[in-house]
Amino acid sequence: MGAACGAAIAFAFASHRRAGPAGRRYGGCLRRGKARAGGPSGGDLELSFLLQAVAASGRSVMAAPRWEMVVLVLASVGCCVGGTQGGGGSTPFPWDKVRLPRHVVPLHYHLLIHPNLTTFTFTGTVAIDIAVTQPTKAVVLHSKRLRLTRAAIEAGARSTCTVGDVRVLQHPAREQLALLAAEPLCAGHNYTLSIQYKANLSDSFHGFYKSTYRTQEGELRVLALTHFEPTSARMAFPCFDEPAFKARFSIKIRREPNRLALSNMPLVKSMNIAPGLVEDHFDTSVKMSTYLVAFIVSDFKSISKVTSHGVKISIYTVPEKINQAHYALDAAVKLLDFYEDYFSIPYPLPKQDLAAIPDFQSGAMENWGLTTYRESALLYDPEKSSASSRLWITMIIAHELAHQWFGNLVTMEWWNDLWLNEGFAKYMELLSVNITHPELGVEDYFLRRCFDAMEVDALNSSHPVSTPVEDPAQILEMFDEVSYEKGSCILNMLRDFLTADVFKAGLVQYLQKYSYQNTKNEDLWDSLTNICPTVGTENSELRGDGFCRRNQQSSSNTHWTKESLDVKAMMDTWTLQKGFPLVTVTVRGKNVHLQQEHYKKGVDSLSPTENGYLWHIPLSYITSRSHTVERFLMRTKTDVIILPEEAEWVKFNVDMNGYYIVHYEDDGWDRLINLLRENHTMISSNDRASLINNIFQLVRIKKLPISKAFDLTLYMKRETQIMPILQGMNELVPIYKLMERRDMDDTEKQLKDYIVSLFKDLIDKQLWSDEGSVSERMLRQSLLMFACVRRYQPCVDKAEEYFSKWQKSNGTLRLPADVKTAVYTVGAQTSEGWDFLLSKYQHHSFSVDKDKIASALSFTRNKDKLQWLMDEGLRGDIIKTQDFPYILVSVARNPSGYHLAWTFLRENWEKLVEKFELGSPSIAGMVTGVTNQYSTRPQLAQVKEFFSSLEEKSAQLRCVQQAIETIEDNIEWMDRYFEEIKTWLQKNHS
Repeated sequence: MGAACGAAIAFAFASHRRAGPAGRRYGGCLRRGKARAGGPSGGDLELSFLLQAVAASGRSVMAAPRWEMVVLVLASVGCCVGGTQGGGGSTPFPWDKVRLPRHVVPLHYHLLIHPNLTTFTFTGTVAIDIAVTQPTKAVVLHSKRLRLTRAAIEAGARSTCTVGDVRVLQHPAREQLALLAAEPLCAGHNYTLSIQYKANLSDSFHGFYKSTYRTQEGELRVLALTHFEPTSARMAFPCFDEPAFKARFSIKIRREPNRLALSNMPLVKSMNIAPGLVEDHFDTSVKMSTYLVAFIVSDFKSISKVTSHGVKISIYTVPEKINQAHYALDAAVKLLDFYEDYFSIPYPLPKQDLAAIPDFQSGAMENWGLTTYRESALLYDPEKSSASSRLWITMIIAHELAHQWFGNLVTMEWWNDLWLNEGFAKYMELLSVNITHPELGVEDYFLRRCFDAMEVDALNSSHPVSTPVEDPAQILEMFDEVSYEKGSCILNMLRDFLTADVFKAGLVQYLQKYSYQNTKNEDLWDSLTNICPTVGTENSELRGDGFCRRNQQSSSNTHWTKESLDVKAMMDTWTLQKGFPLVTVTVRGKNVHLQQEHYKKGVDSLSPTENGYLWHIPLSYITSRSHTVERFLMRTKTDVIILPEEAEWVKFNVDMNGYYIVHYEDDGWDRLINLLRENHTMISSNDRASLINNIFQLVRIKKLPISKAFDLTLYMKRETQIMPILQGMNELVPIYKLMERRDMDDTEKQLKDYIVSLFKDLIDKQLWSDEGSVSERMLRQSLLMFACVRRYQPCVDKAEEYFSKWQKSNGTLRLPADVKTAVYTVGAQTSEGWDFLLSKYQHHSFSVDKDKIASALSFTRNKDKLQWLMDEGLRGDIIKTQDFPYILVSVARNPSGYHLAWTFLRENWEKLVEKFELGSPSIAGMVTGVTNQYSTRPQLAQVKEFFSSLEEKSAQLRCVQQAIETIEDNIEWMDRYFEEIKTWLQKNHS
């Protein structure tokens, strides 16, 4: 035992004293040191917990030889027991892959956690019941930054297999831990792994980490909470940290009496186990993946309601903000009821808690039964919060509650199919909020996300929706626009194509069939393929091969215009290859000729289409002769549709329900531009927005001159709807920003004036109030902000007047919520105004306005103040570090700040990666956000040089490739189109 390590030290579990070294890991080793008890409980209670767990699992503690008193072999000073290298007498690590072996399966975790909120450390004990399916001496699981103090493997009560001594090996690079038994574990037998450990609470936003907030009196309070997705459960307890290893969890948490502990399941009992120490026992969970486990130790307060299905919903928040929790509570009750009815599957837990966390990296997290949110994503003040805030909060709650079915109940087998979780939750935001909160007009927002996804998906550095990934950084990179936004858009396309009834029936079948299991792409397609529509079923039948067939006599506008519909064959073309199609439409009388190709931005965008890039495209179209939506499934590179009669114009991709863009050859665009000029309301606002988007995307790949796109924008002087207006801004403002970066003063000013002139009439009509529908209020917020930032004088004058009155009242004057952003931004242009805003940012009564104030502060032209913002954001005292990525990108968008932001990103790269995790959406957002308005070759060279100087994992991040591609595209764009824009402006806008 332990011969390779010389003098090793063994500690038996039978010993009733706190034994073992501190277990500080050093280069993959466990080294001796002085052990410290984890609080008042000491070692005896942790030992008793282990023995309780064994007893609870039905095993006899003293029935030797069936229950082995096993020891943990630990290394003496300077002797390594871990690592992959076998030299020097050390034992090689028994597993050489990133993914864990399949022959050891966890069944039940008995977890005891004891955080110390004074020393920012925690101790833990875990007993994991496992099943072994083939003989093995090694049990390999995950562990990251945990210092093990004791470990054992014990055989099940009915097992005749002996285990022998156990040794512990670590592989820090792969975040793996191996328990090596002296004798092989027997196939078909169950065992229990028992491990004690200690660790520091994480300083980042993942694992088991600490969060802080200040009370109104300025007292600093600390809480501890978890965020595990995707691979950070291993930072809180040793575990099989892969989504397919589903198990049950019985969790106990030790805390001080003045704290509250929460976990996935309801509290069963609390025990006073020592003076000043309480142990909470939570009910055993349903079978679930490790990344969904959650616990919080805090001083939160809550409010609760019960849904019509009997589920208790509670909102938890810091005590002083509990009055901002009512909107979220009502929304959550409505949405959970909707999902139970829609999916025809009861929510399986007795409670659903929603907790607002003071320090939180992402928007929210779907932990089963205990969803967590950043405060701005959950807390709403009816007096002070904007309409956009209400929409955002509702959509995020809808997203996380949808996950309780998509993701939690049915989980993707591996992270390559993350979109099965995230694409669905994103899509269900649209479906659910449309029904539960129709007044929010969520569909206006949905279309934008498809355009955002296409922006990334058009780059060569994009990836298929379903993509192979292995290590934690690659997995984190999957949490991007392609998994979320593209995933939701192709599901919306599929629902539009199959009909709502068929789509819903398929989803319900999928969820029922795979409850508490893991799935792949094809499992979903199989569930959707075997469904025939419930509408018009007299014209459809289910064939023996499982395909739905259209009978010959059915009408021409049916959804099936081919003999059979193979959903898998169709959807594989959208999930297994990157990018999206460009459909070129050429009208010849009644014949409409169609051609598809891969849309690609960049220098090689005109190269021949790659072999194999072919999509099954569910086309939809209307014409000047008929507003009945016609449908056609295009499965070949070229095809022809024959219209009943010739038409003045044809518009494909009705309401932009399809994830593709359309080019109209010959005079097709001229006819549509003419339609917009003469009677733009003949087509829907979504159709208008998609024309604006598509024409600028076609300019990018040289299919059209920029003058044609600018010709189309002229109609926008008469536009009043939010979607086309925001899309017009989204296409034109970045062009202006590119010029701003190059100091092209004259043309830059002309373009700015032109953009303002398009929306001037609408801006002038805006009321500086909170009146109107949510859509009208959000449009007002965008228009006023746009006008004031572009220094449109009537807007600036009004904002200055409001800011002056507000400042004189010392912030007590109530400003309309939807005009605050514009007012604050104008006010921040003076040094005095900036300082006043900063003082209010720090005041508790402005908590709901913090994001708006931070945005305004980043618009100053004072470089010292911009530098202070970034320094303070990373420090995390006055400005929370969770908001730093937003601050950095905001400074980068400021003409006075983009050099500062790039320098800051370079100089603090290591700190940022440590805080936000390599591959995370936060890191990706900073890399692309700081560089995406660069358009010169020296800037490109700087970006390439910096990232190539980093270690390989950083240099190869997808976001780095996206940033480089975007700058190259910007350079080419400016070289090609700058003079043409200049000429067009001189001719069309004086």
